[in-house]
Amino acid sequence: MATAITDLPEREYILPGTRTCAGCGLPIAYRHILKALGPNTIVTLPACCLTILHGIYPKTPIAVNAVNNTFAGTAASASGLVAGLKAIGREDMTVLAMAGDGGTFDMGIQALSGAAERETNFIYVCYDNEAYMNTGVQRSSATPTGAITTTTPVHPKQQAKKDFVQIMEAHHPAYLATTCASYPGDLHDKFVKARDIKGTRFIHLATPCPAGWGFATRETVKVGRLAVEAAVVVLYEIENGTLRLTGKSLNIARTGRKQPVEQYLKAQTRFRKITPDQVEDLQRQVDQRWQGLLARADLS
Repeated sequence: MATAITDLPEREYILPGTRTCAGCGLPIAYRHILKALGPNTIVTLPACCLTILHGIYPKTPIAVNAVNNTFAGTAASASGLVAGLKAIGREDMTVLAMAGDGGTFDMGIQALSGAAERETNFIYVCYDNEAYMNTGVQRSSATPTGAITTTTPVHPKQQAKKDFVQIMEAHHPAYLATTCASYPGDLHDKFVKARDIKGTRFIHLATPCPAGWGFATRETVKVGRLAVEAAVVVLYEIENGTLRLTGKSLNIARTGRKQPVEQYLKAQTRFRKITPDQVEDLQRQVDQRWQGLLARADLS
């Protein structure tokens, strides 16, 4: 069972006054990430929505140290921080590298792949809002089939979303997990576990975005939950080669109560031009992935 919300740590590392959009899913997730990792954390981040959250120098609402880096250089920056901290004997610090899907799936993949192959000792988080949201909702390789973006305004995206988690699994990281901003207990527990493991830890974080996805700001948590209930997002972790479903996804596997993808799509205007064939194809993609995970999962 995931930690109950009432049992999460009380100390806050995000102070009032962030510059994110109303209803942004990222501060929800980041709040609980920092609660799990604690004060001995140093964050490295590229130009992204998280940069907006951190604020404009010299003021920030974030109560941990942070380093800004280039769009493609998050994992390289994290590798340098790990080496520097080791050189001065500060191995009690957790290095957290955090970037969006554009800075991970696309521009950051080279540095991340190299660091993961070397088993560099940091946590890498891709917060995935499925487009380049910070620069205007442009298509990324994380954008799903049938979604409208500002660079696919007339015809929705035709290609399937890149399965980046599978790419990272092929690197055999010390710990790999998926989670969602709408499930803070599941998220918190996975970061607590990742904090205490050595080597490269990769966590994929599904982050609903009202501005880019097209839903009311009050619906952020609901839309994230719809994604998990339809298995568009599956909550699981892989450790020592064993895949375990967690939280709501484990419950769905045991009860068989997976919702249709169409219910999730209808909650967002970015899918208003999706064709019936694309809905069917997206459902097929989701079902195929779900069955593949079920076949591997330890459901005990």
